Amino acid sequence: MKIATWNVNSIRARLPRVTEWLHDSNPEILLVQEIKVVDEIFPREEIEDFGYNIAVHGQKTYNGVAIFSKFPIEDVVVGLPGDDKDDQARYLECFTGGIRVASIYLPNGNPAPGEKFEYKLSWMKRLIDHAGELFNQEEPLVLGGDFNVCPTDIDVYDPQRWENDALCRSESREYLRALTNIGFTNALRALNPGPGQFSYWDYTGGAWQKDFGLLIDHLFLSPEASDRLVGSGIDKTPRGKEKPSDHTPVWCELEGIN
Repeated sequence: MKIATWNVNSIRARLPRVTEWLHDSNPEILLVQEIKVVDEIFPREEIEDFGYNIAVHGQKTYNGVAIFSKFPIEDVVVGLPGDDKDDQARYLECFTGGIRVASIYLPNGNPAPGEKFEYKLSWMKRLIDHAGELFNQEEPLVLGGDFNVCPTDIDVYDPQRWENDALCRSESREYLRALTNIGFTNALRALNPGPGQFSYWDYTGGAWQKDFGLLIDHLFLSPEASDRLVGSGIDKTPRGKEKPSDHTPVWCELEGIN
């Protein structure tokens, strides 16, 4: 089973790139972030044509997450538990194909310090609490998405330049490490430990051409999923296409699921 995560930076603007990648890569499950569209006008038909069932948690202009699956989608959880007043569309969870998955669009948090950074940290704390509850269910689980955190200095092209950014601050990294402390495995890093593994390149300053990238998109696996991990990587192909997202897909392959 191939599971991927991709911040598409507007599903409607990036629809040709998304459908092209679905055709070429054919993942069983795709976790999507920053769809930037309300549920009612999500381009369902174009995605369903590739054999996917769809769950959507949308929002006008900003945020928004979705899950595409070749299998029936069940037990859908819309929104991250822990704060009923939080109306930002950043979390979607379901059970599909014998595995529980979540599509996550974690807050950016800049400028830091500040109100947005405090929101990021409080959101991460809620995620850790919920992830711990899911972990204890002892089932195959993948938490995937744009986490807006570079876990270590090798995950950013210029650590010194980014050290005070919300994506690289010690507080953000400490909260993300809490997931591995619970027992989750970073699918990409488990099989690709070296530097230069980036999933995001800014549109400005020739970042893509210069490979000035960041690794902020991750797939975290419970032990029941990581025991089945046989492959993982980053597909840079879509980032080099015309009118791309500034992110590119990160994927993993699990055997013996479903």
